[in-house]
Amino acid sequence: MIKNSLLIFILCLSTSLVNAQANILNAKSADQIGKKNEQQLEASNDGPIPYGYVDDRDVMWSKVVWEFVDLNQKINLPYYFPIDTTNISSDRRSLFDTLVKGIRQGKIKEAYSDSFFTSKITQDEIDTRLVNVREEDGYRDTFRIQTQDVEGYMLKGMWYFDKRQGEMKYRLLALAPMGKDVQTLGVQEIDDENLYELFWVFFPNAREVLHESKVFNPMNASHPISYDHLLNARRFSAVIVREENIYGNRAISEYVRGNSLFQLLEANKIKEEIRNREIDMWNY
Repeated sequence: MIKNSLLIFILCLSTSLVNAQANILNAKSADQIGKKNEQQLEASNDGPIPYGYVDDRDVMWSKVVWEFVDLNQKINLPYYFPIDTTNISSDRRSLFDTLVKGIRQGKIKEAYSDSFFTSKITQDEIDTRLVNVREEDGYRDTFRIQTQDVEGYMLKGMWYFDKRQGEMKYRLLALAPMGKDVQTLGVQEIDDENLYELFWVFFPNAREVLHESKVFNPMNASHPISYDHLLNARRFSAVIVREENIYGNRAISEYVRGNSLFQLLEANKIKEEIRNREIDMWNY
């Protein structure tokens, strides 16, 4: 009970009151709901919690890993919903809609075609991956990748041991929505169940946008949680699919073939090695 109370208290301190219910008790008209008054604006210091500076000399050990977040799992549903945005406030959107909107508005400028940030991808290039226009028998159909078509996310992050703090830490570097090939949408002859990286977003550049977008908090609707908070706190279930290694950072599926159980065991082995690394550091 004490632990739960402490968790709720910390959560209340770290989240914002800016949502559709803000100012609802003081509003004189409907358009005032969700808007801060002058006093709130003056006292507001709302923003993503800044990262502390980490000197390269303080990093005793590090490993970059790629993880897959399956949106079919219950714990990951906050990143998937809402799907239907017609009957919901404008400040609640899925993670996919938040990223796409941030890119189109120019607030997210660091979008790439791969997780190694070798080539930036323009908004027009992203649209070619999300929209497909086909003409057949004089009819024109437009197919779009939407929230319901995104079944997961690929995350790239670094685990590192900070000798100054004396602990293992995680820093999210990038994320990519995983969806179907837009060219196969609506084509019954093609049964493609594979998921593809639609685009990669450099996470530090997207933190402001992800902080402004709130996730419904079932424990307390007056204190929503931001996507930035959820991702930094690792409040998701993920499976390691690739690690930084001598073999060209090959994926687990490339050397453990055709057996999903053995692939999962290999992913758990990598995760356990990272956990044990912190204990090993204390033995020096």
